[in-house]
Amino acid sequence: MSRRKKKKQSHIDESWLLPYSDLLTLLVALFIVLFAMSDINVQKYEQLASVFRSEFSSSGTGILDHNESPIESPLDPGDQQKEEEENEEKEKEELDESGGEAEGELIKLEQLQSMIQNYIYENNLADKLGTELTDEGLLITIVNDVFFDSGSAQVKAEGVEVAEDVSNLLYTEPPHQIVISGHADDVPIGTSEFSSNWELSVTRALNFMSLVLENEDLDPTLFSAKGFGEYKPLVPNTSDENRAKNRRVEVLILPNYDISTSE
Repeated sequence: MSRRKKKKQSHIDESWLLPYSDLLTLLVALFIVLFAMSDINVQKYEQLASVFRSEFSSSGTGILDHNESPIESPLDPGDQQKEEEENEEKEKEELDESGGEAEGELIKLEQLQSMIQNYIYENNLADKLGTELTDEGLLITIVNDVFFDSGSAQVKAEGVEVAEDVSNLLYTEPPHQIVISGHADDVPIGTSEFSSNWELSVTRALNFMSLVLENEDLDPTLFSAKGFGEYKPLVPNTSDENRAKNRRVEVLILPNYDISTSE
């Protein structure tokens, strides 16, 4: 009788289950932590972290050990109120500072306007020159009759003297930006030199600016010229007298800080 060979029984190695179960445990722990962090409650987070540190620690160092909480603790109500008061005080100081600069700028422009008004009075130019202080700055209006003949951009001798005096008045410390603009009436012009009031008005502004900038104390980089033609009249062009008022050159002295002339 032949002996039947006994089948060898194979033993299944289940040692892989241990790291697998540890991995699953860590995943569950991770999801619990993420869920807990979704509700921003520092006290709950610290309690949960403490539990996991004690459960998953190894050699005194847990997987959740860290020195600081990833969630910034809210300020104490008293500290928060103190911080808000400090911010409000800082904003108030900044507003006071800017307000003081604006007030000082307004005073400087008022003083400059007074100087120009004295010049106008002393030279009997009240019907030719005028000043106005607005939120945009100090505006000096010069009727064209002082500088130019009708339809011409050539500055007259009387205008050259006035331009020189005005240039001295425009020197300030600190300096200001200056915008010189030319204006015309609504009478059409069509000459070999100027095809429109646009060209006439801007050429007058440029010629006047050139005379002003002969003053070497002025910085040319602060000056600019514009021409508005007949499209910004002071008064309706309904009479010769009104048209004369609309033919003008304006000098705008821009403030270095925002100002308000309204009370």
